Amino acid sequence: MNTQALRLLRRQALFGWLNFVLAVPSIYLLLGMPLVMRQHGWSGTEIGLFQLAGLPAVFKFFLALPVERWRFAGAHYRSWALLLCLGLAAVLLLVGRQELLERRALFFVLTLLAGVLATWADIPVNALAIKLLPESERVRAGAIRSAALFMAAIVGGGLMLLVHECWGWQAPFALMSVTLLLGALALPLLGEGAVQVRQSEAKRDCGPSWRGYFEQPGAVLWTCLLLSCFPFIGASWLYLKPLLLDQGMPATQVAWVAGVGGGVIGALASVAGGFLLRRLGVARALPLFTGFALFALASLSGVVWSEAGTLGLVIGASLVAAAMGAISAMVFGLMMFFTRQQRQAVDYGLQASLFVVSRLAVPVAAGVLLDHLGYTGMLLCLTSAMLGVCALAVVAGPALARITERNRGTAVHCTANMARAPRSNSR
Repeated sequence: MNTQALRLLRRQALFGWLNFVLAVPSIYLLLGMPLVMRQHGWSGTEIGLFQLAGLPAVFKFFLALPVERWRFAGAHYRSWALLLCLGLAAVLLLVGRQELLERRALFFVLTLLAGVLATWADIPVNALAIKLLPESERVRAGAIRSAALFMAAIVGGGLMLLVHECWGWQAPFALMSVTLLLGALALPLLGEGAVQVRQSEAKRDCGPSWRGYFEQPGAVLWTCLLLSCFPFIGASWLYLKPLLLDQGMPATQVAWVAGVGGGVIGALASVAGGFLLRRLGVARALPLFTGFALFALASLSGVVWSEAGTLGLVIGASLVAAAMGAISAMVFGLMMFFTRQQRQAVDYGLQASLFVVSRLAVPVAAGVLLDHLGYTGMLLCLTSAMLGVCALAVVAGPALARITERNRGTAVHCTANMARAPRSNSR
């Protein structure tokens, strides 16, 4: 393995680690802690209102604006990532100093602050990945990020609760802070040189506006897919645990099937999805992945309608987890292609905000369908919507493939400049 390959491997590993450690705190606080809250007498309304601490994820675009406006000399995104990771670690240590379950307002404020910092830090971290990784590595980076988020769900939603049970309130927050500090201390190993932009380009694109993002070739078509390809399969996963419980599956078995098992399958499917996307190309992978999601939703609908029993439910849940992992890898990988030079943070932030809004909106509609039509009716509606997404993917695949291929030369050229920058700076 040559020096360049080792450098890329090191960068991919570090970006995967950073995505993992940035996701764990929010998952633990918003998805893991409600169990502890309930044990300490929190009402359902209080637990529900506490989830508002996750709202910062919707506003990633606005958090990206200061990252682009206030620039550090040289290692710009790296410096922002380091600063925000250290800030998040400090807040987690502050939360862990003493148990806050009886000081609910303070707990909410600190959780909200941690959510803002985690969401904010995600922007320069992934903008740096877009900036430093060549086009050939972007799909792999998306797959690694997706796998990291699935593993974070297992750790934050399960293992950290065991740490809390064994060693008390402070232990999970101390452990999360240490993992963040390890990632932050490794950031200086990444060489981020300053990008030279022609004066004419700087004048033409002086402000990080959303209009510039949509003016990119294929951006509108890609945004339609970004808004639609994940939320329907994601909504089915959100309601999977109550579905399994209502079908008579014991709570412990639900935790293993939809929690640990689903997370592992999703992580493996993310890696496999990234591999297939690189081998097959965008034109063939888009219809394949959305078609697999359609098959997973149709299968789960059939299992619920036919009352196929525990084995059928496990198979249906596994298919949904695999489809969600593959779709996530594809989305995170393709997002990197629709970012402008010197505007990686704001373009990534805009795409992430749109992704989160659609991911939150569809489950609300699915919940209304569940109340009126039951699980079978809800799943059939999600399946029908996914059929429309498949049709869009068939149409959009060739066009997006041409655009990503056209960007190949630009990405390779920029990467070559990045590789030369650290050596010139060191001299």
